[in-house]
Amino acid sequence: MPSLFRLIIEDINSVYQRDPAIHSRVEIMFNYPGVWAIANYRIANWLHKKGMRLIARIWMGISQLFTNIDIHPAATIGRRVFIDHGIGVVVGETTIVGDDVTIYQGVTLGGVSLDPGKRHPTIESGVVIGAGAKVLGNITIGYNSKIGANSVVVKSVPPESTAIGIPARVVTKGRDKSPLSHNKLPDIDKELFEYLLKRVAVIEHILAPEHKELLEEDKKLDEIYEAFLKSMKQ
Repeated sequence: MPSLFRLIIEDINSVYQRDPAIHSRVEIMFNYPGVWAIANYRIANWLHKKGMRLIARIWMGISQLFTNIDIHPAATIGRRVFIDHGIGVVVGETTIVGDDVTIYQGVTLGGVSLDPGKRHPTIESGVVIGAGAKVLGNITIGYNSKIGANSVVVKSVPPESTAIGIPARVVTKGRDKSPLSHNKLPDIDKELFEYLLKRVAVIEHILAPEHKELLEEDKKLDEIYEAFLKSMKQ
């Protein structure tokens, strides 16, 4: 197990690998609250494990004032975790975060129950969580998965998948090494709305005798609709 100091150095170095905006280590001191929050968490977590829980909570309370990032010292966070920008990130007490995870601003790793025990999510290694996403409850986000911005995830996501929406749905599966490109994610609501508009237009044409050939197009729309329903059940 690496020393506390080595873990913090790894966290700092990971910024250079995942953020093209950084050009010097001086910037980390002033422009990366996520790095500071993780470093403070490392110390608070060490204190928590040593039984100094109140001091650990106070330490993270002070850290929150400066970083606007709320991480419970009892949470489990792996190596080389990068909180990009970081403002508004919340990590609950029983959260487990694996290695090489990237978390953007406004993300909540929260609970949906007041019962004691494991009530926060498990984020496996290599996951990317987009800005504003809420991952809630004792669920698992599989390794190398991606969560789209502003998604609300309340069910487990399989490994190497992309989930988007409210509530989040899995839209792609399979290994994808590219960055999380929010501008390329499908808009499920838009696609369904477009389908409904096309369906209404086809029905209107079918009512006219001279457009009976559109029955074939209507059958194709049925296939599209059935495929959409199948994807929503995943």
